[in-house]
Amino acid sequence: MVFKRLMQAMGVGGPSVETVLTDPNCRPGGHLEGRIQVAGGDHAVDVSYVALGLVTRVEVESGDSDYDTNQEFGRRRVTGAFRLEPGQRYDIPFRFDVPWETPLTDLYGQHLHGMTMGLRTELEVARAVDSGDLDPVAVHPLPAQERLLEALLRLGFRFARADVERGHIYGVRQSLPFYQEIEFHPAPQYARAINQLEVTFVTDPQQVQVVLEVDKRGGLFAEGHDAFGRFTVGHASAATVDWAAQLDARLRQSLHRRGLFS
Repeated sequence: MVFKRLMQAMGVGGPSVETVLTDPNCRPGGHLEGRIQVAGGDHAVDVSYVALGLVTRVEVESGDSDYDTNQEFGRRRVTGAFRLEPGQRYDIPFRFDVPWETPLTDLYGQHLHGMTMGLRTELEVARAVDSGDLDPVAVHPLPAQERLLEALLRLGFRFARADVERGHIYGVRQSLPFYQEIEFHPAPQYARAINQLEVTFVTDPQQVQVVLEVDKRGGLFAEGHDAFGRFTVGHASAATVDWAAQLDARLRQSLHRRGLFS
């Protein structure tokens, strides 16, 4: 009897959890739907809660070193406490709201190199937490974001990679403790002035805040990075602007002002 209680405390013969997404594709500010299937094990247990949370890989700068870690966000409990008898099955439908600032993982059907995103299901029994596996999620751009990215491609920029960095951008309203940088190789007409272009979106229900930063070319005494562009795009008005012309004008003006472009 003591051995059986010990095995139960270690989680042996305990409940199992499986999450099934109706559709793993979503957009910032949208939602994910599905069902969580909880099956009882060899003995009755008191489940404290079942929760869901999105998880992405985040780069952290700490002193002289950098490291990657998994960051959960948008967490929400989908049940309260309940009793799970041996062999009993619970089927829990859910609708999970995707935060507006969720990083993008896919563009035009292609995965953005460097990005990971998953929905994690967590079940707590007797103060022991089982985080379960990650169900992959694909986050596609909103129309305003897509038009801006498409404009860069039309100008000749080529996608390089994307990552997520912990921290806050100065002067930008931001609710999550991290932000995404989408990196592009320069278009030919800018190649002599910059090494790469980085784009960050910080989105809310009304608008998208856009931060553009260049990694400049230069000599020994040149500064490396220069945040030159920061502007706001309303979701409703994004379709009325020629973004290729707007971005080209912003780039040329900013680089010319800094003596990097003639």
